[in-house]
Amino acid sequence: MDTIKGIKGVKDILPEETPRWRLIEDTARRWALCYGYQEIRIPIFELTALFARSIGSATDIVEKEMYTFPDRDGTSLTLRPEGTAGTVRAFIEHNRAADPLPQKYFYLGPMFRHERPQAGRLRQFHQFGVESFGTSDPRADIEVIALLWRLLSDLSLPDLTLEINSLGSSSDRAAYKPILLAFLSQQESRLCANCRRRMETNPLRVLDCKVPDCRTATKSAPKLTDHLSPEARTHFDQVLAGLAAIEIPYRLNPRLVRGLDYYCLTSFEITSTHLGAQNAVGAGGRYDGLVETLGGPSVPAVGFAVGLERISLMLPEAASSSLNEWLYYVAAFGGNGTKLGIMLLDELRRAGLSAQCDYRATTLKAHLRQADRAKCHYAILLGDDEAARGSVLLRNLESKVQEELPLTGLSSLLKTRIFPS
Repeated sequence: MDTIKGIKGVKDILPEETPRWRLIEDTARRWALCYGYQEIRIPIFELTALFARSIGSATDIVEKEMYTFPDRDGTSLTLRPEGTAGTVRAFIEHNRAADPLPQKYFYLGPMFRHERPQAGRLRQFHQFGVESFGTSDPRADIEVIALLWRLLSDLSLPDLTLEINSLGSSSDRAAYKPILLAFLSQQESRLCANCRRRMETNPLRVLDCKVPDCRTATKSAPKLTDHLSPEARTHFDQVLAGLAAIEIPYRLNPRLVRGLDYYCLTSFEITSTHLGAQNAVGAGGRYDGLVETLGGPSVPAVGFAVGLERISLMLPEAASSSLNEWLYYVAAFGGNGTKLGIMLLDELRRAGLSAQCDYRATTLKAHLRQADRAKCHYAILLGDDEAARGSVLLRNLESKVQEELPLTGLSSLLKTRIFPS
């Protein structure tokens, strides 16, 4: 019988890898809570219409990349390709606008897109994202950018660059579109097939194309930031001034337009040279009209999403090397030692101390070999002699120094050493 293998573009995260993921997720939660964001958990699949209306029917995500399927009653459903649309839908459905604003949420979980699998880009991938509803103040933009920058810096990711642009208001883009199309029509023969199609559906996306010939052809394209209304210009200037005030460096990128139709005003990405051509680690921006587009009240919003696979690729090995290490190994052997060892393991674990034992080992030598393999810090030696004395030997597995300690109350004693009052 043939072995069933995993699907192309999805990946098992094995036990030796999960410490890195746990570090990333725990750090993300800690920073989100520090900034006053609350966790929200949204469904993995939604009505297809939600994404078509929010992301944009002419985007690559909706046209080519979504996993869409009919429910048993014929309703079209889609595995979520991103988290913002579902969060906005939940905000509207549960009438959160009636609660005091701003409302600030964060989420962690898998997303799904039918992309060409490559390093850091899978068909099932994981995102951490935040959404802030209820204020159009530029300080909210600064806050979400700062949260992402501080998070990635805390993880010691190398060579980060914040790239930022303004997409203006919808009226700014409407006025800019014919100016851009006039320029693109002169360059059309130099553009790739995708960009020639985008000229008709979503011309701003031509500026974001990664094909070298297209980038060369659009190098001298008119900049949207030269066509901003006074209000949009003021908003952008205040965002830039705020970033400078809190010492977050940035680079202006007039090509940065993002792949989702709902963005307006501030748009940003954090990139790294360690990721190759697809160099974005995380990205976001302001989407003041999306809540209303999806049937809710007029509520401004801003947020970002960051890919956990991409963070994991860049995370220094030393950052997570110790997270998979067990603190104590209980080397219980002999008749009485083995019996007491079961009770000691339970006592240590109930006290919140990480402890393990390989039940296959029957000799001290075998236990110590397994303790080394498990990268434990200490071995607690409990044989029949120790059982008779009512004690254990605590051995430091690095220095090999050991001391005799009473068996009764051992977990409390060890806990005070780790967490002194």
